[in-house]
Amino acid sequence: MTTTQGPKTIEYTDRAPLTMDELAALVARDIPAGSYVNLGIGRPTKVADHLSPDLGVVLHTENGMLGMGPAAVGDQVDADLTNAGKVPVTELPGASYFHHADSFAMMRGGHLDVCVLGAYQVSATGDLANWHTGERDAIPAVGGAMDLAIGAKDVYVMMTLFTTSGAPKLVPACTYPLTGVGCVSRVYTDLAVFELGPSGAAVRETYGITAAKLSTRLGIPLMPR
Repeated sequence: MTTTQGPKTIEYTDRAPLTMDELAALVARDIPAGSYVNLGIGRPTKVADHLSPDLGVVLHTENGMLGMGPAAVGDQVDADLTNAGKVPVTELPGASYFHHADSFAMMRGGHLDVCVLGAYQVSATGDLANWHTGERDAIPAVGGAMDLAIGAKDVYVMMTLFTTSGAPKLVPACTYPLTGVGCVSRVYTDLAVFELGPSGAAVRETYGITAAKLSTRLGIPLMPR
């Protein structure tokens, strides 16, 4: 392990990039104790499996549940108990259920401390594009993403840093239709964790690559944290 670009940027160059399960565990460790949190459809739902019960984190789903637990397996599976992505989940003691409209009122009313979303693109200043690629044959799927992006106090994005074709997903400016402007505070990827703000992207740590090489691949300057 080496440290460069300032004393707080850590490079884990002696290991491979993070797997999605390792990334989910990292996100879970960074969620403050006692937070109310929404996990987006897809990879972000893995975060639930890594949250310690001792933290008192309460998970919210936009389909109307507060107090969601980890994914259900085996005899735990109940077809009537799912997250917003229709994945069977468990319930924790004190879990409650409510109308879809009430769930969205919680999101829009600023009652969530953190939401974790996937993304097609995130700009260096925190703009989010995660509902549509803009392609003519693509199927738009906004769901509650716009409500979460604007309503949550902190928006974390969990994604691979590059597409399968090698194109960066952390970009100077989004080219896909926007979900929200300046709403993302942190991006977790397989190669690095970034903190975003009006001044640009600061790299907190890297995995399997140096910050300098990463900056070259991304084509954007990476500030010290």
